Amino acid sequence: MAQTRAETHEIAIVGGGLVGSALAYGLARAGAEVLLLDAGDDSFHASAGNFGLVWVQGKGLGLAEYAALSRRSADLWSGLAAGLAEDSGIDCGYRRTGGTKLALSEEELARFETALKRMHNQAAPGDNDTRIVDRGELMDLAPAIGPAVVGGTYCPHDGFADPLATLAALRRALLRRPKVRIVTGKVTGLSGERGGGFTLSTASQRFRAGTVVLAAGLGNAALAPALGLAAPLRPQRGQILVTERLPRFLDLACHTVRQTGEGTVLLGDSHEDVGFDRGTSQAVARAVVDRAVKTFPCLADARLVRQWGALRVLSPDGFPIYQESERFPGAFLMTCHSGVTLAAVHALELADDLLAGRLAERYPAFSAARFDEAVA
Repeated sequence: MAQTRAETHEIAIVGGGLVGSALAYGLARAGAEVLLLDAGDDSFHASAGNFGLVWVQGKGLGLAEYAALSRRSADLWSGLAAGLAEDSGIDCGYRRTGGTKLALSEEELARFETALKRMHNQAAPGDNDTRIVDRGELMDLAPAIGPAVVGGTYCPHDGFADPLATLAALRRALLRRPKVRIVTGKVTGLSGERGGGFTLSTASQRFRAGTVVLAAGLGNAALAPALGLAAPLRPQRGQILVTERLPRFLDLACHTVRQTGEGTVLLGDSHEDVGFDRGTSQAVARAVVDRAVKTFPCLADARLVRQWGALRVLSPDGFPIYQESERFPGAFLMTCHSGVTLAAVHALELADDLLAGRLAERYPAFSAARFDEAVA
């Protein structure tokens, strides 16, 4: 069968999850003509299983630039939420409530304090205002905590958003822009052309673009080598449990328990190295529920209505990779495991830097070259 004529676009983004959609939104706001290619429901969209935290505290231990990036993004989130509400009519559920990480023993609290001191030591003065809080202050912040909670950490920049509502808002906002095209189809062919530009193929269509952005999460590992890039990524499974709707007891963002606007409660924060298995397990569910009930005893009689597993996208050091190909200039790799937290900086900062050719200048710490240096 003869191949159809290739559509031509200014920028093609491979991957329609939160990272790709946020970048597409930022590029479109800047006036770029954008093609967004989404593999569809069979892809490993991290947004479908995300806890929804916009989280600053603890981010970037070992890489101060990542701590600063997370803080900038949190500070930009109110602007992103307002812009999406105006452009799409959808409330993405962002609330800057402050956030806490709760300790259930003095030993655990001591570990939190040690990590926090290390974070403070690597940050510029004033950049990290996460602090230790005692049980008395926590009772003011979250009165429903149980007697097992001895203290914790608190960061005023933390909050949460609804990941699915955020993705829906980004998509609707993009669909309302005449210079954006969204295509459902897995990219099966990808190559750089002589003289510049790129060719992309799905099972039924072919496209050309002057710039290509790989934002396909775990799918980047297979796509990147064709463009002279390396995406050393691995999956890590996290499981989330959801309760029935409950009376309001938690407005604060918490790293293991989050009550949604509808009243349901998300329980999570598990970490499993099980490859690409998105399944669930009773052992993890018991551990998650046990900690949640110790933290908030009001959950003891709550009925669980759903459980799922989803895959985080992790680089070797856990930090983002933002990289332009040396072999094929105009080809970019964009990957991270904090698609919700970083959505604002992706849309409102990084997209502009990509268009202006400032990626390497603004984000040198996130180059994949750091992994070559670690091996050397």
